[in-house]
Amino acid sequence: MPFKEMKFKGKKVFVEVDSSGDIIREGHRARIKYRLDDDRIYRPFIENLTPSTGDEPKEAAVRARKTTARPDAAVKSRETGAAGRSCVTAFTDGACLGNPGPAGAGYLILFPDGRRVARGEPLGQGTNNIAELTAILRVLETVEDKTAPLVIFSDSSYSLGVLTRGWKAKANQALIADIKRALRGFSSVRLEKVKGHAGVPENELVDELARTAAERQETV
Repeated sequence: MPFKEMKFKGKKVFVEVDSSGDIIREGHRARIKYRLDDDRIYRPFIENLTPSTGDEPKEAAVRARKTTARPDAAVKSRETGAAGRSCVTAFTDGACLGNPGPAGAGYLILFPDGRRVARGEPLGQGTNNIAELTAILRVLETVEDKTAPLVIFSDSSYSLGVLTRGWKAKANQALIADIKRALRGFSSVRLEKVKGHAGVPENELVDELARTAAERQETV
């Protein structure tokens, strides 16, 4: 199938279209790639796509073009830990419609053996901070091997502040305490900042999972 260049959250993406140039729909979602030479497909809501103001649409033949692309954050983070073991890498995000309002947590876990866990969890009524923190907690609860080095990426300055920078939390103290308790159960954990809505595919995926779970209030 050919792909058409469009914008998703201000970033250039390539949207799968039919021979007439119309977006191929899967319900209310489209199929997109961030790079034509990448086999990974993402499925954002069609209403979040906007026309590109750049070049003319590019067809599938462009896939054959060799490009020099920076490694994504997940690939760069799969380093060897102090014990000589590959890292488990996770991306987390939270969403809230109204703040407070219907909330959802999204997370992606990439294991060294190639396994992936990607999930969006509805949280009922909550805040964006609760959703961001809960996504981190879910990763800590899901990773069973506590001896494996773990790197968690979050775009939440609040979460990183209260968990790693000594910020004083006026709210969510019980949730923060649960996360810190879970962190102590691991041999090695790093919490890293990733820039939100910057075209990092893994971060865009967990953002979509969190928003969908918040909107539908069902697990995705």
